[in-house]
Amino acid sequence: MVQRLDPEQISSHSEPVQFPPGDLWSDEPPLESDLHREQIELLIRLLKWQWRQRQDFYVSGNLTIYYSPNQLKSEDFRGPDFFVVLGADNRDRRSWVVWQEQGQYPNVIIELLSDSTAATDRGLKKQIYQDTFCTPDYFWFHPDTLEFKGFHLVEGVYQELRGNAAGHLWSQQLELFLGIHEHKLRFFTAEGSLVESPEDELQRQLDAERQRAEQAEQELARLRALLRSQGIDPT
Repeated sequence: MVQRLDPEQISSHSEPVQFPPGDLWSDEPPLESDLHREQIELLIRLLKWQWRQRQDFYVSGNLTIYYSPNQLKSEDFRGPDFFVVLGADNRDRRSWVVWQEQGQYPNVIIELLSDSTAATDRGLKKQIYQDTFCTPDYFWFHPDTLEFKGFHLVEGVYQELRGNAAGHLWSQQLELFLGIHEHKLRFFTAEGSLVESPEDELQRQLDAERQRAEQAEQELARLRALLRSQGIDPT
């Protein structure tokens, strides 16, 4: 297991430690497919909208996390497809540099599987997120096959989550369910309601307005028919 560097250990060095810059650019490669990009963007947009009143979290995707105990950019880095850090400043970053973020690691990580990355996501990355990051909630989802699994850290070991009746998996860190909806990984509230995107909410409002307009038109037609039946011309 990679040990996190303690500030007291830093001060005990005979020579001063040279800290690299904290604004390192992400080294993540391009995404696997349009499906991967769209899924990452959807998850980020949904959580930002759901938590739009909060400023105590950072959410990103396909961004490099640098975590070298020697504080070197050239070693020990990973780029989760989607991750959330709780208790962090909600501001833009070029990458997540653990030694510049008070030693904070992600609270939640989601990896999107593909034929070329599935073995690593299920194996090496899962081990790193468990043993080094100590990330409490880890999920993976395959946008093509819809394979979906989740794990919660219990006494340092990932335990696989069991789905509810709808097949949704609970994230203790987010206090939200994750589940598949229309072939996409989505968030659901504790009550089971789909977490809406801004577009979803706007569409729902438009549908409601359209329905009210149709009901008003139907009522107007009924009143006109009633007047005509009494020999009154409503025009």
